[in-house]
Amino acid sequence: MEGLFTANNVWMMICTALVFFMHTGFAFLEIGLTRQKNTINILFKNIFIITVGLLLYYIAGFNLMYPGFAEGSAGVFDFAGFGIAPPENGMTPEYADGGYTWWTDFLFQGMFAATAATIVSGAVAERMKIGAFMIFTVIYVGLVYPIAGSWKWGGGFLDQMGFYDFAGSTLVHSVGGWAALVAVYLLGSRIGKFKNGKPQAIPGHNIPLATAGVLILWLGWFGFNGGSVLSADPELTSLTLVTTCLAAASGGVIAALVNFLRYKNLDLTMFLNGILGGLVGITAGADVMTPESAIIIGGIAGALIVFAVSFIDAIKLDDPVGAIAVHLICGIWGTLAVGIFSTNPDHTFLIQLTGVACYAAFCIVSSFLIIFTLKKTMGIRVSEREELEGLDAHEHGMDAYPDFRLNEH
Repeated sequence: MEGLFTANNVWMMICTALVFFMHTGFAFLEIGLTRQKNTINILFKNIFIITVGLLLYYIAGFNLMYPGFAEGSAGVFDFAGFGIAPPENGMTPEYADGGYTWWTDFLFQGMFAATAATIVSGAVAERMKIGAFMIFTVIYVGLVYPIAGSWKWGGGFLDQMGFYDFAGSTLVHSVGGWAALVAVYLLGSRIGKFKNGKPQAIPGHNIPLATAGVLILWLGWFGFNGGSVLSADPELTSLTLVTTCLAAASGGVIAALVNFLRYKNLDLTMFLNGILGGLVGITAGADVMTPESAIIIGGIAGALIVFAVSFIDAIKLDDPVGAIAVHLICGIWGTLAVGIFSTNPDHTFLIQLTGVACYAAFCIVSSFLIIFTLKKTMGIRVSEREELEGLDAHEHGMDAYPDFRLNEH
């Protein structure tokens, strides 16, 4: 028993490290798909999210998300207190069925918490004030995400209802995606994005870096989904990684194919976002899908990406990295797909839809209240001059790529 407990805990710690590494992937993807003059700003936000996110999760987030709802409670809100003092059995196989220790539990879940705000970071890139974004992050990661998470993963009312979200298609990706949608709406588009009502391409400055970011994210998903088994169970972890990879591959291929059929070009960025869409789509049910179902789910997610990106442009919302299409649209699809493809007959489409609706309502209202209040008080948008000259110079007084010139003699 002791050996199995150790093996389980080591696997969970490896998965924790892989999820942490995903922040490198997010950073590379975001800076690659945006302009050079805003690189420091995006990197600063990503570093802020992971550092402050972990501290917030320590202070209150973990105990908001796992409050230990009393039997018969409404399962909507509870709080187990500040800090993370482990219970008596927290370091023994009695805790979490021998899957991991209390400390590993905190750290693994803490890595997930920061991801929700990272999704918003990409969507609001190149025009949001850094101070406003930091305040939003503190409230959303510190309060909104843990409360939303408690409804399912903390044993709250959606969990009791039978709602299923294995690793967070809704709990992480849609929770971030809804906030990204609200933020983009309240911010407005970047200067030059729409001319005479038509969307204009604003190319990213480093597509190789964006490609590296997607491959790093795919690697990180081995921990994101693989760790969500919550043990090193050989059958479940291996199935989960197979379905995860097949959905990613299918999402990429179908997105590239659909995009080619529509626009007659082989768009690498659409290929990359298709991979991410497939990963987000399979995340809700990676442990309850057959490989064939995973390919279908990933493929549909890939097709959705192409149509969602053009739809978001059509309604004049400006999302520089495609975060809303990837995380919100594919997160919703993946959650609903559990009700269609799951090998567990207890998972029903109606209950999955109910869960999606509950998170939509909570996240839209909460993110709107936070961002709208910031807009009316301190303002959320940088000035026209700051936007044109770049946030790096004005918000940070730094340049990501200083010029190196040889002295001429």
